[in-house]
Amino acid sequence: MRYSQLLLPTLKETPAEAEVISHRLMLRAGFMRKLTSGVYSYLPYGLAAIRRVEAIVREEMNRAGAQELMMPMVQPADLWRETGRYEKYGPELLRFHDRHNRESCLGPTHEEVITDIVRRELHSYRDLPINLYQIQTKFRDEIRPRFGLMRGREFIMKDAYSFDTDDAGAEVAYGKMFEAYKRVFKRCGLEFRAVQADSGAIGGNFSHEFMVLADTGEDTIVVCKDCEYAANMEKAEVKSSAAPSDVALADLEKIETPGKRKVDIVCDFMGITPDQLVKTMVYIADGQPVAVLVRGDREVEEVKLKNLIGAADVEMAEDKAVFDATGVPTGYLGPVGIPVRIFADQEVAAMRNFVVGANEKNYHMKNVNIGRDFEVEAVADLRQITTDDPCPACGGTLELTEGIEVGHIFKLGTGYSESMQALFQDSDGQEKPFVMGCYGIGVSRVVAAAIEQNHDENGIVFPVPLAPFQVTVLNLGGKDEAITQAAEKLYSDLQQVGIDVLLDDRDERPGSKFKDADLLGIPFRVTVGKSLTKNGVIEVRRRRDGFTEEISPEQVVELLQKRLNEELAP
Repeated sequence: MRYSQLLLPTLKETPAEAEVISHRLMLRAGFMRKLTSGVYSYLPYGLAAIRRVEAIVREEMNRAGAQELMMPMVQPADLWRETGRYEKYGPELLRFHDRHNRESCLGPTHEEVITDIVRRELHSYRDLPINLYQIQTKFRDEIRPRFGLMRGREFIMKDAYSFDTDDAGAEVAYGKMFEAYKRVFKRCGLEFRAVQADSGAIGGNFSHEFMVLADTGEDTIVVCKDCEYAANMEKAEVKSSAAPSDVALADLEKIETPGKRKVDIVCDFMGITPDQLVKTMVYIADGQPVAVLVRGDREVEEVKLKNLIGAADVEMAEDKAVFDATGVPTGYLGPVGIPVRIFADQEVAAMRNFVVGANEKNYHMKNVNIGRDFEVEAVADLRQITTDDPCPACGGTLELTEGIEVGHIFKLGTGYSESMQALFQDSDGQEKPFVMGCYGIGVSRVVAAAIEQNHDENGIVFPVPLAPFQVTVLNLGGKDEAITQAAEKLYSDLQQVGIDVLLDDRDERPGSKFKDADLLGIPFRVTVGKSLTKNGVIEVRRRRDGFTEEISPEQVVELLQKRLNEELAP
């Protein structure tokens, strides 16, 4: 492609709307332009990168035995009502009525649609197993779309769905997808980890997220230094070794703590440490208040609470909601006598004689104990894991790092097939529900994550497999016919051997061409300029590390083939 003919509007300045590196660079490098909040038009350069990801994904899905189809983006509400998700999914599901007043939604995912197809078309165990996938636009009405393609409302996704006769078959399908995903992200040239994850609104009882490691990642993940364990914060299990203390129960005391509301201030005032105090945190779960007890130096993990009580929605209560539910101002709330359901973290259950709020302004209570002074509905792992905790798999040392979710795979079980009466006849003639799995890759998000992981102060540094062009040839000859002819010949020769090349034939200053080449992140830059006429050489520079070689024009094609093969080697 000739730069002079390509719609590639680069920007010198960063648009004010861009918050993270990938968003800034994708706008500056002419990848995309914003249409409305969280919705972008992909320009040719950006779409070319997305197509690179799609090609890798498609090859690996086909290699794993999946079959490609295409499902509608508009889905009837009745399908979603069969699974109960039309009401439960929340405001991210964009609902609307057509001219006949029929309710529909824009698909954020396609479990209902694919299950409807399979229940109509497959009826026998002989039809199974099967895995069907698509690469298609999705829409989720995010409340705060941000970070460009990292958290947009409209995005490109690969979603696959497996159907098996039993759990053993579903386990095999899950394993195939797990390995396929590892190959996809390895081929994309990304540093990633597969982490245990919560299944969220998709459902199911087991899932993994594939996280690209990046300093600006949206999610914090927990990894073990001593084994392969990795999980996101929502899923990371805290293995408690604390046994109930055999300390004698002391008498309950009420202590005046004037104006002392925060944990550290209360602890200083009372001469205790945060691990001797218990916080009473109020959440609104499906519209109802619940209290969670955690140690003073710990934080509640809301997803764990949500899963424990089976709530569709959980959020921390605002001060007014806390007062309305308990009659107590925040900072002095405690579990003794409050009229709400109480759940305790397992660590709290092992504590004795701890300090809590006294449910009265300016007062706390000491020597409080579960069982004697109040009861809890359940005890469970309800807190966020920390680096002080042992690895739940091997007992080793944990560390926290940042990651960007680019893929998620789920064991769905029979939840969808049972609710939608998607049944097949087994070998004994008995009707059974399909056992399902679900597997998603955020195709457009992979490009953003790759840029978050691969950039420098000058712009993008594309991994070769994802680069829209593998080589850019800079013609710095101006009106020098010999230089122009050499650049044109190189451009033609590189195309003939199958190398994707961008010829910068614009009437621009050399400095502008160099800056744009760095900004675009094309893996190799070939500069045809005065060194050719003076010394008979052409400069070949690798974008990733700046490694530069000066060689004769006749050697350029062979050298680039060699360098590209090195970069693409498994």
